[in-house]
Amino acid sequence: RTATTGEESLWLRVSDEDGAVLARMVASFADGESATTAALEVPAELRNRMARLAIEGERGANAVVLFDERWRRRPVGLVAGAGIEADQPLLSEIFYLERALDPISEVRKGEVEDLLARPLAVLVLADVKTIVGTERLLIETWIDNGGVLVRFAGPRMAEGVDDLVPIRLRIGDRALGGTMSWDMPASLARFADDTPFAGLHIPPDVEIRRQVLAEPSLDLAAKTWARLADGTPLVTAERRGDGWLVLVHTTASFAWSNLAISGLFVEMLHRLVQLSQGVVGDRDEGMLAPLRTLDGFGRLTEPAEHSRAVAASDFADLAPGPRYPPGYYGAQGGRRALNLGAGLIAIKAIDTLPAGATRRVFGEAGETDLKPWFLVAALVLAFVDLFAGMVLRGLMPSGVSRRAGRTAAGLALMTVLAGAAPAVAQEATSEGDYFVLAATLQSRLAYIKTGDRDIDHTSLRGLAGLVIVLTARTSIEPAEPMAIDVERDELIFFPLIYWPITPSQSALSPAAAVKVNHYLKTGGIILFDTRDHNVGATSLSGGLSPSARRLRTLLRGLDIPPLYPVPEDHILTRAFYLMPDFPGRWTGGQVWVERHPGGVNDGVSSLIIGSHDWAAAWALDEGRRPMFAVVPGGERQREDAFRFGINLVMYAMTGNYKADQVHLPAILDRLGQ
Repeated sequence: RTATTGEESLWLRVSDEDGAVLARMVASFADGESATTAALEVPAELRNRMARLAIEGERGANAVVLFDERWRRRPVGLVAGAGIEADQPLLSEIFYLERALDPISEVRKGEVEDLLARPLAVLVLADVKTIVGTERLLIETWIDNGGVLVRFAGPRMAEGVDDLVPIRLRIGDRALGGTMSWDMPASLARFADDTPFAGLHIPPDVEIRRQVLAEPSLDLAAKTWARLADGTPLVTAERRGDGWLVLVHTTASFAWSNLAISGLFVEMLHRLVQLSQGVVGDRDEGMLAPLRTLDGFGRLTEPAEHSRAVAASDFADLAPGPRYPPGYYGAQGGRRALNLGAGLIAIKAIDTLPAGATRRVFGEAGETDLKPWFLVAALVLAFVDLFAGMVLRGLMPSGVSRRAGRTAAGLALMTVLAGAAPAVAQEATSEGDYFVLAATLQSRLAYIKTGDRDIDHTSLRGLAGLVIVLTARTSIEPAEPMAIDVERDELIFFPLIYWPITPSQSALSPAAAVKVNHYLKTGGIILFDTRDHNVGATSLSGGLSPSARRLRTLLRGLDIPPLYPVPEDHILTRAFYLMPDFPGRWTGGQVWVERHPGGVNDGVSSLIIGSHDWAAAWALDEGRRPMFAVVPGGERQREDAFRFGINLVMYAMTGNYKADQVHLPAILDRLGQ
């Protein structure tokens, strides 16, 4: 950002391919600084889903960073010293390693040369005694370039090992427990805070029966990441170039310990994989065609016609431009992200205008409405044509003709002088103006038209029923509810909008999304109702119902803040009635509101999402009889649904005033003192 005076903070949002928020973080700028650093810590499962980092509240390609497969693809190669025991898989180190790594990585098995022929993030060697020749050279070069080599000990390594280990090892192994040993099996000591395993829970039943021992050295403590309870190293590691060399002093199978069948084994391997660098693609050749590019508003769109493909060998040094816009390039399975990044030019204010430049204020272009004058001209011509026709047919005496001519001329002149105003008035009373007048002269609730006649009728009758109850029980007396076409009509006139979701609703156009975002940011409240009684339907996560999937599509183009279930002390639970939950035609689902960082719209949530089909519970016919049954609570549940509707309207009309009333006893007590 440009350097300014005073401290400033920006919120950053990380989302996945579908727009679901994975994490949020704040970046703070000190006084006069134009750059800052913020650390983002996310689990490996979420890191592999990251697709986009954006600055909240900013709309532009300069506020977006795209992540590609280099952030998520971490292929792991497995090599066993004794090969893979197909007949007895439970005795194989590969069996346990593959099942521990498969959920988070692409696991490959084979020989060292074959595995390193393709991009690889982690290489695991299970009880491999020595590495020599070409394999040794390949592995050393690969580690220097950022690879992570993880070696597990075993009977073969105990007989002697090469020097491709982080520390020197003693010949032989140490037995803990058994008929020939005085020692008992050892447990693990707590992981130090400065190791990759910090914070992992160690199950009390994990025991180590055998291990290879390290030779004492001055740097042994610094290279030890895990210890047994007696202090002997269990995991040691050393930095080599840009990569890591890690040794686990026991087997990857059940032979020497039960670590391999514990959840701790899986978590430790996940932490080791996180040390590695991601890879992208299996080749660095050919042309990378644009797949999806960012437009000026930071949205991924289809590539423009002027976009060009780029050679894979030149991609690392490619600068974004008109022919190479930021976005994704390459094949879908190995795409690469091109971001603006450091290629942006710092924005500087213009000190003085160049010679010959003039300063003008931006304003609307002037225009003249010719419609009234054309209407008047047509009316005059009609009078002239009528008069001429009567004269030519001899229907008017000559004297009368002269008087009629003078009268017609006078009428034409009066029409010319006065005709413009009525025409303009008629123009002012267009359909849009009727909508504005109806929405502003009286307070009204509104609903979004879905295009489904039955659902739109239910929304109308539901809000009409809620208006009847509001008028009878509160001082709020709204007029009849109005239907809104979100693509055409203005939303700002309504304090509360009910938006039923159907699986067939179309996605919002960019103009409609901007309109909805503006409405939410300026104090409006939208109640999204998926109407499907699905508790997970509004969780915005996996396993969604058709209506919830459509809701996620609608929300994708909106600036949606983090949501959380309505807490027990939320104003919605006590805006008018005290309510622990919010039933509609259905009950039992979760209701979500906006989690405010504080100070936004007085802490009032602009977004409420649920699945209880409230309009159907509120709907009354012309005789004020309920139109739909509510289950399972019957009329008592309908009464609670109306009470929620009253609380909702009170919340929209009065905001957060009820929160201040919590402090009234303390204020009155202080005044009494």
